[in-house]
Amino acid sequence: MIPLNDTVARLLLVAVVALPLIGAVAALLPAPPGLKGKSPEQAVLRHGVTVTGAVLAAAVLLALGFDHDRPGTFQATTDVPWIPALGVRLHLGVDGVSLPLVVLTALLTFLCALHAYRRMPDGPRPQAFVALVLVLESGTLATFAVLDLVLFFLAFEMVLIPMYFLIARWGGEGREGAARKFVLYTVLGSVVMLLGLLLLGLNAPGGPTFDMTVLVENHGRGVSHTVQLLAALAIGVGLAVKTPMWPLHSWLPDAHTAAPTVGSVLLAGVLLKMGTYGLVRIVVPMAPDGIHTLAPYLGAFAVTGIVYGSLACLFLARRGNGGDLKRLIAYSSVGHMGFVLLGIATLTRAGVNGALFANVAHGLITGLLFFLVGAIKERTGTTDLDRLALDGGSEDGGGAALYGRAPRLGGLLAFGAVASLGLPGLAGFWGEVLALLGAYHPADGLSRPAYLVYLAVGAFGTLLTAAYLLVVVRRVCMGRPPTSGATLALPDVRAHEFAAWTPLVVLTVLAGLWPALLLGLTEPAVQTLLPGVSR
Repeated sequence: MIPLNDTVARLLLVAVVALPLIGAVAALLPAPPGLKGKSPEQAVLRHGVTVTGAVLAAAVLLALGFDHDRPGTFQATTDVPWIPALGVRLHLGVDGVSLPLVVLTALLTFLCALHAYRRMPDGPRPQAFVALVLVLESGTLATFAVLDLVLFFLAFEMVLIPMYFLIARWGGEGREGAARKFVLYTVLGSVVMLLGLLLLGLNAPGGPTFDMTVLVENHGRGVSHTVQLLAALAIGVGLAVKTPMWPLHSWLPDAHTAAPTVGSVLLAGVLLKMGTYGLVRIVVPMAPDGIHTLAPYLGAFAVTGIVYGSLACLFLARRGNGGDLKRLIAYSSVGHMGFVLLGIATLTRAGVNGALFANVAHGLITGLLFFLVGAIKERTGTTDLDRLALDGGSEDGGGAALYGRAPRLGGLLAFGAVASLGLPGLAGFWGEVLALLGAYHPADGLSRPAYLVYLAVGAFGTLLTAAYLLVVVRRVCMGRPPTSGATLALPDVRAHEFAAWTPLVVLTVLAGLWPALLLGLTEPAVQTLLPGVSR
């Protein structure tokens, strides 16, 4: 740990949020003489790597200077008036819940910029691409760092436009329809969420306030059960769309299938976390009575999503069904985020800690998987499983057979698959186990028989997850390579890909072997969010 005084910590957090916005504006300006390199396009892509690298460095310094003796307290806080008439303040800060997500966002965005520098997706000017990625990063980081409900809503909405254009302008087949569907679902959910945020802020005891720290300290005291229930329902619906929770998930497979590699990595690794983060940060502590009433229904939707996502993936993985590998991983996210929602629905320290752990693990593992799928598509020209797989019916008897044609790429895909299915010793294991443990002993007042059913259904979902991921590995990685020399050549992992993927692999192993590194941050913060809960 590096000791930081309060002023330096505040400046670092402000820099983390503001630098991407400044970098986005600079990306649209002409490159200064002497910095263009081989072309202005190369210069702006290098600019994206530089800015996201600076943001990552600031986020890492902030994490190293974080006081681990009090992770349940907001640190590096900035609090200045912005709109005094409405009581809105520029209030920033991080604790053990938000800090891991800030670092994860900065890391994944830097890796995406590094990837784009060597493999820019086909589409309009790279200046616009880099600017949109930086705006997206700023909005996501702000969502995790702001401590004002109005600012939270603005930051939450800020990511919509850049992601829309990343899909619609740099995506693949069906990109415009997928982008419109993404925006439509999210905007409609956000309208409902705004009503819930206003209900909480305007009905705060002692007078209206949008200060999240004040509302968390109140824990719903002085707010009627009806108001809490309506607020929890409205905010929960808006956040459930972004999570995504079944049955509000249908925009996700289309968006992932059409998005470029960078868009898919950021969508799965970062944007989906905004919904579950909002549930833990806002709904659980600010409307405890309301979420207590809704928790059994949330748990039911969660386990339905787990099984639904796994069955959809199993269908896509089978021979002859025309499954798309990107679409399969998108559906797998519905199942994995179901475990996050189940952990939150238990309203226990074990369950919520598991949800927060699974959030970070999903970002690492699914980000890696989408990078790998993008590399496979670049090399083979397809993500169609029947065209990739050995048993897909190709005349020469061969398909992808990555172990024989590109062993490092095949090994990484297998690693990502076993991490995603929750193999002990890797990051995907702990979040799911803690969520299921939370369901075994839910919070007081919740029906234990119902949650035991959720536990059984969730455990069954883990078996389905293992089934479809092992089918994917068998079909894509294993088998006899093609006999034709023209189809045999397949480049293995390149240097820039190795640089972009290695941090995700290392952190997946580190989080699996040393879960206390993350749980030590989240546990004290969860105690603050769930006062009086003993387990």
